[in-house]
Parts: sequence; structure tokens; C-alpha cells
Amino acid sequence: MNPVCFDLGGEQREILDAADRYARERLYPLAARMDAEEWWPDVEFRALGEAGYLGITAPAEFGGAGLDLFSSGLVAQAFARWNPALAMSWVAHENLCLNNILRNGDDEQRRRFVPGLCTGSSIGCLGLTEPGAGSDALGSMRTTARRDGDDYVLNGRKLFITNGPVADLALVYAKTDLAAGAHGISAFAVETDTPGFAVAQKLEKMGFRGSPTGELVFDECRVPARNRIGLENQGHRVVMSGLDLERAMVAPLGVGIAERALALALEHAKTREQFGKPIASFQMVQSRLADMYTLIEAMRALNFRCLAACNQLEIGGGGRGAIHKLTAATVLYAANGLNAVLDHALQIHGGIGYIWESEINRLYRTIKLLEIGAGTTEVRKLIIAEELLRDGA
Repeated sequence: MNPVCFDLGGEQREILDAADRYARERLYPLAARMDAEEWWPDVEFRALGEAGYLGITAPAEFGGAGLDLFSSGLVAQAFARWNPALAMSWVAHENLCLNNILRNGDDEQRRRFVPGLCTGSSIGCLGLTEPGAGSDALGSMRTTARRDGDDYVLNGRKLFITNGPVADLALVYAKTDLAAGAHGISAFAVETDTPGFAVAQKLEKMGFRGSPTGELVFDECRVPARNRIGLENQGHRVVMSGLDLERAMVAPLGVGIAERALALALEHAKTREQFGKPIASFQMVQSRLADMYTLIEAMRALNFRCLAACNQLEIGGGGRGAIHKLTAATVLYAANGLNAVLDHALQIHGGIGYIWESEINRLYRTIKLLEIGAGTTEVRKLIIAEELLRDGA
């Protein structure tokens, strides 16, 4: 990204445009059925590997594209324009699972798990949130992992897990030292065909329908010790670094959805006639379009800045400091901006926008998850304020 004009360079523009074409041709036709039926397009998702859209940040030796996080964010933005639900599942697979293992695993673990995640033969998810542990995900965690010889035995439940019902590999956090609180957590790569692992239920959602979300159960689930990602009782470092990158990667979803909403609103305003002329000729409609454009430009610029900063994040970095503040601010602004953009877009559509089957209604129903997932709006503000008060800047 050009740091002066906050715009994309030639190669970055090619990545965004190519992903946009692919999503428009291959993913957009799936969106309506995914929303109507909570349907998961398993074949099409796995085909992303062959198309080169899985493992964006993974080195070529593992079957990845060898690109940076910024490039990954551009793909998320393009996918979200045409199929937000699939884009959400892509982020869970690509960033929450694959990139976390890539950054925090050892060489043997990378060679064992990453190639399958790159080809699409393995679908990934992240298991952090629990029935009683949401915003306080670390302090309130109840899932445990006790060492037993060469294994760990996991017991507990994880809730609201994107890709949980379809995943082949789950990156799971569990308490390995109950007395240490948030500093007694370890991370594990759990293959979902492991005895003791089960999907308790698939959840039906308001928005991002078709991106499968579920509850996972671990009942004396025996996981090899070699599947522990990072050091024992150091999982909080993996969590906090991963959450900063997650926020940076969730924000492009909001940008892409907002871009599509503006395109739909413009098309409708130009073609919908009232009082003998297109509603685009009415100044109050024009005011809404102008507000949408301005919000999207600001959302996009802040997200580009954040992604560029995340490119420089060292392994194990994050969880506090400037990047912690910036990622929280980026996803906070993206979620708030998306809310405003979609409110304008639906109002421009009028009664058509209130109908469940309309595309703008499908986009409108994505608002709340971006205000809840990856840390709620309230948590994001707490992070920003805490960092401001710590360093005074």
C-alpha cells in the first residue's frame, strides 16, 4: 500500500480484482441458497484451495501463496462483496486456524497441518468461546486439558464456533493449569475425527446464514501432546496475538459488504421511479448516498492502514500496545460504519429492503455479528481506552 495516498499498488489491485471476479462468478450464485437453507457449499469451499485462495499467507513449500496479511485482507474484502457468509467461513479457516498454526506451531506441526488447510482437504476452525465464556473468554474458560503420558485429555464445550460443524481440524484453547487463571491456558490442534470430539448442535443464525456455526463437545478427548501449539500454559499469547489479527481480518468483511450495499443502493435509486422520476434525483436520497460513500472511504482507509501495520507484527506480538489499539479501533469503526451504511441502503430500497429474500435484507442481517464477534463493541472501546490511558497517546 502507498503510505502517502492510502491506495493500493498495482499488484494489490490485481489481487483484489481477481478475487472479486472469482467471487462474483463462483461464490455469488451460492449466496441466496446459503441464506435460505443454512446450506453449506462444501465442494465449492474446498475448491478454493485449487483456485489458490486457501493458504494466502502460507509459504509455497506448504502449498500456500506466500503473500502477506494485507493480501489476505483484500481477498476477504472481495469475497464479502458477493457472499458474506462464505467470506466469514473463509476468514475462520484462513486466519483463525491456518494462520494461527502457521505463526505459532513448530516446523513439524506446520508440515503436518498446513498443507491440507491450503489444498482444502482439511477445513479449519477456532474453538475459544464457551457457553459461559464470551467477552471474558480467558478468565471464564472451563474447558480443561490434563496431561496423561504422551497425550492431553480434553473435557469441555465450545459455543458459537464458525465452521465447527464442518471442520476437519480445530485449534482449541483449554485450561492446563486451573490455578493460573488466564495464564494457565494451552492451545491444541484437534482433528475432529478424534474419539471424544462431537458437534453437539448446529446453530441457525440471523445473518451470515450458510456459514456453519455450532457447539463443540470434548468428552475425554485424547489429543497427542505433539499437537499442543506453543508452550504449555502460554496459550494466552497465541490467543491475544490471534485476536488482534482476527480483528484486522474481520474489518474487511464490513468494508466489502458496505461496498456491495452502496452498489445496490445506487442501482435501485437510478431505476426506481416515483412521482415520474428516479428517486436518485431526490436530494434526500442523494444525501444518503453521499453519507454511504464517505463512510466506506473512511472504513477502507483505516482498514488498509491496520492491515499494513499487522504485516509487521512479530510472532507472539500483539495483545497490547499500538497494534492492540489499532486493530480494536479498525473493527469498531468498520462495524459502526457498516451499521450506518446498511441503514441508509435499506431505507433507499424501501419496502423491497424489508423483504427477507432481497439481497439488501441479507446484507442488513450481517450487521450485529460484526458488532459482537472478535470482541464486542464495548470490549473494543475498553481496549482502546486502556491503551490510551497506559501510554497517553
